Amino acid sequence: MATPHIGAEKGDIAKTVLMPGDPLRAKFIADTFLEDVVQYNSIRGMYGFTGDYKGKRVSVQGSGMGAPSMGIYSYELFNFFDVENIIRVGTAGAFSEELHIGDLVMGQGVSSNSNYASQYEIPGIIAPIASYELLERAVSLAREKEYSYKVGNILCSDIFYEDIDFSHKWKKMGILAVEMESAALYLNAARLGKKALTILTISDELHSGKKATAEERQTSFTNMMEIALETAL
Repeated sequence: MATPHIGAEKGDIAKTVLMPGDPLRAKFIADTFLEDVVQYNSIRGMYGFTGDYKGKRVSVQGSGMGAPSMGIYSYELFNFFDVENIIRVGTAGAFSEELHIGDLVMGQGVSSNSNYASQYEIPGIIAPIASYELLERAVSLAREKEYSYKVGNILCSDIFYEDIDFSHKWKKMGILAVEMESAALYLNAARLGKKALTILTISDELHSGKKATAEERQTSFTNMMEIALETAL
């Protein structure tokens, strides 16, 4: 049945869903890579599509920006539409000088300044991690294709325009890059017994000031899309 945010019925959405933050990137992935595409969602402009990739049914759904938005969409997909795997495909800012625009980052674990995990009332600090099965497959594919990538800890931040810049502190702890959605995704997957992975493309070099254009962010970072789709097979 449809939810307040996703206008689909059970069976409309595949077991594996790619989730970019930008709904226009979701449309780009569907138009570029999928066959026999059906659009199942347009509520709030957060497009969702299901189609075939190399004979396997795959869906792609925008998540919006930030942990609260990702929290809503990933929870509904996991909990109401029987989705088993969600692979986030997004952009990130690089802390590490070894990462440059277009490089891939696989989020093995997610550090965060978000309060999302407080709802679980855990007597300590939980460390949200990716599905090893999905991560291993994605890393193997990136290696085979000889893409430039790194695997490690990423930061999920609630704040885009920070009043105080703490990036140097995260960098000292080996955090590779920063984005805004993965903590909620990994925590929902852990709580609901599902699988999740984040694959990011560096769009900003925070160490040098270089930035990708808005169009590049939306349509040009196809390596991570291919890796995610191949991981779904």
